[in-house]
Amino acid sequence: MPYYRQVGEIPHKRHTAFRKPDGGLYAEELMGVEGFSADSALLYHRGLPTAIVDAVAIEDERGPVSPNHPLKPRAFKTQNLKFGDADAVTDRRRLFGNADVTIGFVHATRPSPLYRNAAGDELFYVQGGSATVETIYGALEVGDGDYLVIPTSCTYRVLPHDEVKLLTIEARGHIGPPKRYLSAKGQFLEHSPYCERDIRGPAEPMLADGTDVEVLVRHRAGLTRYTYATHPFDVVGWDGCLYPWVFNIDDFEPITGRVHQPPPVHQTFEGPNFVVCSFCPRKVDYHPESIPVPYNHANVDSDELMFYVRGNYEARKGSGIEVGSLSLHPSGFTHGPQPGAAEASIGAEFFDETAVMVDTFAPLDLGEAADASEDPGYAWTWSGRGPGA
Repeated sequence: MPYYRQVGEIPHKRHTAFRKPDGGLYAEELMGVEGFSADSALLYHRGLPTAIVDAVAIEDERGPVSPNHPLKPRAFKTQNLKFGDADAVTDRRRLFGNADVTIGFVHATRPSPLYRNAAGDELFYVQGGSATVETIYGALEVGDGDYLVIPTSCTYRVLPHDEVKLLTIEARGHIGPPKRYLSAKGQFLEHSPYCERDIRGPAEPMLADGTDVEVLVRHRAGLTRYTYATHPFDVVGWDGCLYPWVFNIDDFEPITGRVHQPPPVHQTFEGPNFVVCSFCPRKVDYHPESIPVPYNHANVDSDELMFYVRGNYEARKGSGIEVGSLSLHPSGFTHGPQPGAAEASIGAEFFDETAVMVDTFAPLDLGEAADASEDPGYAWTWSGRGPGA
């Protein structure tokens, strides 16, 4: 994270004796990235964060992925996915993936197990509903339109308030604001479309009691279930620049111009070989002859995945896209507005649309949830007819 926070009780100097009321030492834990050379946090536990009493290999049931072959633009409807009584960790379903990122979706209605991802950061987008996300750093409330960044190896669980719909993005590395938005010392710059005032972090410690507590851990070899001697939510205080944080898409300030602006103006996060963008309601291009919808374009180095979450997406009218849909426009395919959309947009002053875009610099393979929710006619919507017609 780009700025320092302090929560709960900590000693005056780091790596010095910090004693419990009974005279014993709190257990200090450094959570740090990039080998002690980047952001970190110091946490102070009532018990030992190293004290495990069991470790069991768990089968990973995400299912296989398959390439986008034959290469086609595709569309998917998350609203068609069936979940039943699901939790936000073990029941998320894989839509897409490659070596850099796994993208899934879940409609959760019950508490998740304690979990941490030791292979990379996670980013959630809340498409609807709300939840309490308990973490070793403290609890966070999330609701419609919130992005939640969970750093690598942060133990957490998701407690839905009735229900919560989440787009889940799991990185093989770290997710943060684009570097061009930050000063050399990590402050958001004036041209950034959001800043520190828009970010929410844990405000108080998350304390829980318990013995022989199970935590599911994802790592590069698969899944392991640890049993801890004491509850990992026993941190009395912490400080640093590495912690989970929330940013709401409604606090993103759109960057506009006289003519159509390219997708990088919508960028919100960057990860290893992918970016995440927010398309928000905005005043559109104000040149008298501008065409506000996107021009046809071939993003030759990227697959473009768009998740439509609110409003009416002008460029996709007539394609079957609706709230809850995803479109996948792969590298190697020139894509653009639907027939008639360019003409219809001339003279428009405002677009009421909200979407989350993920651009990856390696092709996205299709998971079982993509197969289960695909709209097979989408590829032919520009021509109005498909094979054999």
